[in-house]
Order: sequence, then structure tokens, then C-alpha cells
Amino acid sequence: MSKAFTREDAASSDDGDESEGGAPLPAGTRNYMTVTGYQTLKAEFLHLMDVERPQTVSIVSWAASNGDRSENGDYLYGKKRLREIDRRIRFLTKRLDCAEVVDPAAQQNRDQVFFGATVTYVNAAGDEVTVSIVGVDEVDPLKGKISWISPVARALLKAREGDVVRVMTPAGPDDLEVVEIRYPLPDE
Repeated sequence: MSKAFTREDAASSDDGDESEGGAPLPAGTRNYMTVTGYQTLKAEFLHLMDVERPQTVSIVSWAASNGDRSENGDYLYGKKRLREIDRRIRFLTKRLDCAEVVDPAAQQNRDQVFFGATVTYVNAAGDEVTVSIVGVDEVDPLKGKISWISPVARALLKAREGDVVRVMTPAGPDDLEVVEIRYPLPDE
């Protein structure tokens, strides 16, 4: 089929915004987020709205004024980039609108694992691992940040130091012994 008979925005018109950088939230759950995570998403949103989108619109406008748009690389790339920016803005708007910001420093019950805790545990193989339990949009496995909906985080929730919890892994069940639980200090 000729490209002339296809809609340019057909591929981006579906509601596939979940693929735009974040894991989908389980149905009926809240979008828990740390203060830092919320500020990071908000900063990205503002940068896209105030800097990238206006620059891209300016480039597309300039390229459109050059005439033939069918072979105008600046115009075609600019339109594609504008769609990507708009898709990311929609995604961030949805995530920020439904965000429930939780300050881990305000946690009163610091002897149990809850959202925002940094937990050190030892697995059955004897490896010591430290993870921070954060929101789905803040996950960074290389920095030890895991989502609160991940199997490890769900197994650790409400555990205390010295507790042994069981988590199902692809290799089978694994026992994790909680060694230390830390929360950020409250700002006073």
C-alpha cells in the first residue's frame, strides 16, 4: 500500500502511552512515588513543555516554510519528534495526575519494611543485597532501586530485621533474611 493512503499518526494514535517509559500499574492500585521521583518526573515534564516542544515547533515551522514537505528531512524528523514529545507529555501528565507522593523520611514505624525503605538482605546463596523500594517510575536496578510491586519488594514488605521471607524466583523459591532497614532522616 502506498504511504499516501496511510495515516501518518496511525501508529501513535493508540493508547500505548504505558510503553513510554514506565511499567503499567496493576489495576486498582495507586501510583506511589517518592518526593524525589515526583520532582524528577515534574522536571522532565516542564523541560519538555518549556524547552524541547517549543524548539521543535520552531524547527518544524521553519522547515515547513521551505516548501516541498515530502522530501524535507527537517520537517519530517521534526514532526516525528513532536509526536514523540507529545506522547511523553501525555504519559507524564497521566502519571503525575494520579501520583501519590510518599515521603519515606516521615515513616513512623521504622523497624518494618514499607515503601521508601532501603533494605539490606542476605539470600539463600549468601549474597548480601541492598535495595530501595520506590515507585514504578523510579526503578533503576543498577542503583538498587526496585519497584514496590516487584516480587522481592512484596516479599519484604512488613518484614523486620532478622525475619526470613520467601520470594518466588524463576529458579524457584529463595529465602531472604532481612539484615538492616533504613529510612532517610526527616528534615527538621
